[in-house]
Amino acid sequence: MMPDLGKYADAVLSAYAASIVLLVVLVVMTVLRGRKVRAEMARIEEQRSKNG
Repeated sequence: MMPDLGKYADAVLSAYAASIVLLVVLVVMTVLRGRKVRAEMARIEEQRSKNG
């Protein structure tokens, strides 16, 4: 199923691996940031509802 990459196999496979790792890191960072922002928004809304 995998094509013969010849002498470039190491470079191509390492580039694929680096790309996958970077994508996973970006997704994880986005999810964590979203949770943080959502919690902050909930805290602000709670304060607003108490004050008025």
